[in-house]
Amino acid sequence: LSEGGAQGSYPTHRGGIYCKEGQCWRCAGTEQCDAFQAFHINPSLVQKFLKPLLIGELAPGEPSQDRDKNSQLVEDFRTLRKTAEDMNLFRASPLFFSLYLAHIIAMEALAWLMVSYFGTGWITTLILACILTTSQAQAGWLQHDFGHLSVFKKSSWNHIVHKFVIGHLKGASANWWNHRHFQHHAKPNIFQKDPDVNMLHIFVLGESQPIEYGKKKLKYLPYNHQHEYFFLIFPPLLIPVYFQIQIISTMIKRRFWADLAWAISYYMRYFITYIPFYGILGSLSLLTFVRFLESHWFVWVTQMNHIPMEIDCEKHKDWLSSQLAATCNIEQSFFNDWFTGHLNFQIEHHLFPTMPRHNFWKIKPLVKSLCAKYGVQYEEKPLGKAFVDIVGSLKKSGDLWLDAYLHK
Repeated sequence: LSEGGAQGSYPTHRGGIYCKEGQCWRCAGTEQCDAFQAFHINPSLVQKFLKPLLIGELAPGEPSQDRDKNSQLVEDFRTLRKTAEDMNLFRASPLFFSLYLAHIIAMEALAWLMVSYFGTGWITTLILACILTTSQAQAGWLQHDFGHLSVFKKSSWNHIVHKFVIGHLKGASANWWNHRHFQHHAKPNIFQKDPDVNMLHIFVLGESQPIEYGKKKLKYLPYNHQHEYFFLIFPPLLIPVYFQIQIISTMIKRRFWADLAWAISYYMRYFITYIPFYGILGSLSLLTFVRFLESHWFVWVTQMNHIPMEIDCEKHKDWLSSQLAATCNIEQSFFNDWFTGHLNFQIEHHLFPTMPRHNFWKIKPLVKSLCAKYGVQYEEKPLGKAFVDIVGSLKKSGDLWLDAYLHK
């Protein structure tokens, strides 16, 4: 296992092809030192565990998929990372994360106090649902920090707290999240490699997929209307339906018993807290409504950085270029930082996933300078425009599909 728990996304590193669970095809035959460095807080330790995973070496005359990369850009990016290390930007603030966890627990306590003192009326219940939704959303951003090993110096400590936050505070699985999310980070917006762009034929994304589907006369859904049915399918159903089914089935099929125990502890705590007030059915309805609201929050925040960007097949770009092509930033403000869990700094997060989020603003000017030097587009936009661009990009892709379906 990689130190980051990135099952299924083991990189080719220094000429060797490394494989775990049959997934070496994700990076096989390419130089992945930057990806390897990005995901691990102690690369020298992890290298000791790579030897058993080595399944082959590229022959000296084997064509390299890295031949078109700008070696100077790659070198300058590595220099930038070294600069970030020298600036101590990979050192987390204990106060920041302690206060962040405290404000989540405070919201959970406030929700219980409200229903205890004001009863179960409709107004109280709606306010209660909003508080619990906010707590769940913020816990989601916090587990993301621990999952990326960006809080503690030791990986084991990050893993333990990650299981507590995602398991006991949210009822989900740390292993499921690691397996899915690290594949996304390794190859963002790459078809067949990034699970986040596997839309199960519900949506067509980018520019190449809609045309491919159109030419093949594939019409699982009327994709020219996907920007409209998006509101009915994606935001309301992702967490309460798709993710819940996937999480539970994954924990059982893969025997993630520790994750299952943590998830059960969340549901026990929730139902013990609210059944005395709402009963079994009422508590279940409240939880479903909270998941429904959280799903909207989660979808809009997570998709605004990626769906409007380039979504295509593998093009074997360098680490910097591949991440910038697939990600964009949202303008900084105190609200945007809190509301998005600092995912408004998506570019910096994707380049340096183990960097504590409170330091993104410090490395941002250096990243922008490097991008300007090599003509790599660094896109940043207001929060509202980012939301609008999700719908606009879906409409554009749907129109491409319809044109290819009718005329090609």
